[in-house]
Amino acid sequence: MALRMNPYITLDGNTKEAVEFYQEAIGAKVISIQTFGEMPEDPSFSLPPEAKDRVLHALLKVGETDLMFSDTFPGQQQQTGSRVSIAIVVNSVEESRAIFEKLSQEGKVYMPLQKTFWSESYGMVIDKYDVQWQITTE
Repeated sequence: MALRMNPYITLDGNTKEAVEFYQEAIGAKVISIQTFGEMPEDPSFSLPPEAKDRVLHALLKVGETDLMFSDTFPGQQQQTGSRVSIAIVVNSVEESRAIFEKLSQEGKVYMPLQKTFWSESYGMVIDKYDVQWQITTE
């Protein structure tokens, strides 16, 4: 069973500004913020200079709720309705696979499940109802 579900907001280059706004407007506490430029280097992928200052992931705490943000990657299309996704956090790779497979049925895999530097199993899918999901193993 999923440990928790969190709203995940994707913006187009102005996440740092939004984080400051939400700190003031709703009393959000910044837990962490990481830019694309702070990712571990990957010799098979050259990070374009315009991506380095964009936010890869920001975590804010609002009361007991985690509110997460990121910027789009330069050149990635930002579509109406794609600004918010739901992040499901689970505690096993097997559970992430099961949830991912079910949500993928009649949907579209945006990023296949894979090991990342922050998770043993992370993937993104748009389900058959056009709801965007991020599945991560903690």
